[in-house]
Amino acid sequence: MPLVSMQYKMAAGRDLSAEEAANAARLLALPGVPEGEKVGFLMALAQKGESAGEVAAFASVFRTLAANPGVEAWASQAIDIVGTGGDHAGGFNVSSMVVLLLACAGVPVMKHGNRAVTSKCGSADLLAALGVDLRASPDKQRRALTELGYVFFFAPNYHPAFQHIAPARKALAARGQRTIFNILGPLINPGRPAYVMMGAYNKPLASILAASMDALGAQAGLAGYGEIGPDRGVDELTTATRNHVRGFGRLADLDAVWRAEDFGLAPAPFSDLVGGDLPVNLAIVQALLNGRGPRGLVDTIVLNAAIGLWIVGKTGSVADGMPAAREYLLGGAVEAKLAATREFFRAS
Repeated sequence: MPLVSMQYKMAAGRDLSAEEAANAARLLALPGVPEGEKVGFLMALAQKGESAGEVAAFASVFRTLAANPGVEAWASQAIDIVGTGGDHAGGFNVSSMVVLLLACAGVPVMKHGNRAVTSKCGSADLLAALGVDLRASPDKQRRALTELGYVFFFAPNYHPAFQHIAPARKALAARGQRTIFNILGPLINPGRPAYVMMGAYNKPLASILAASMDALGAQAGLAGYGEIGPDRGVDELTTATRNHVRGFGRLADLDAVWRAEDFGLAPAPFSDLVGGDLPVNLAIVQALLNGRGPRGLVDTIVLNAAIGLWIVGKTGSVADGMPAAREYLLGGAVEAKLAATREFFRAS
């Protein structure tokens, strides 16, 4: 079915079948399909609202089209800590710090991300400034997993098909229109880790992402949304928010609201979690390592790391992992991991 026919179907409020959605994803990735058809299709899909089945079908296709980094030996034990972005909350790069804590705990981490788009400092911006080589070869990436315990997959290196969708996305972005590609990132990690902890920019999207990951066969994980207030939230689980969480895989029965107090932590003002541009966020990293970080930010990083340990089965509960996570952050292990990172990527 051509894109135009599917556009009419969606305009009538009908979801695409998994087969139709997969076919649409393949057509969008082709260079010969007119941009106007791509724009019309993506607009119709966004206006209808993406179903979990459509999102999973798109993710499955773009996983297949992604470059393979050859990290299958680690995938069954690995986790990704990732958010959709797009929340405009101005939060610090919590997930980037959680990557380092989990690597210190012996959990292989495959983080998938990009430079800042809707924020002042993306995960790629911060990790590159901390010493990660965004252009590292697949062999170097595999050695990073062995020697550092984590790897960063810079999205533009692994998704060549996106170049054929970029003009349509740009045209829609100029109109202020999000598309399905604004939410695909957490689902199309080229390393395909078995575990994922992902953040969503609104509550309904958390449920869609969780159902999509279930359809994609994830072993375990959760999707969450941190509610700051009415119509305002963040794609992180924090000690300053009401955290709406939906599980998938082994945790599929999880449907809850988590607060700081549930884990013996004090609620924090969201101002504790606010970041800035790259120099500001680098200064925050240094403050964290020196034990001078805002309490709410320290607790949020510790909480997320403990959730990650629980997801992969390292601990029996979130609370069980919190003392070790705090020690990794404040006791020098993360600082040592960053030093090892700089040395690793400086070497030939």
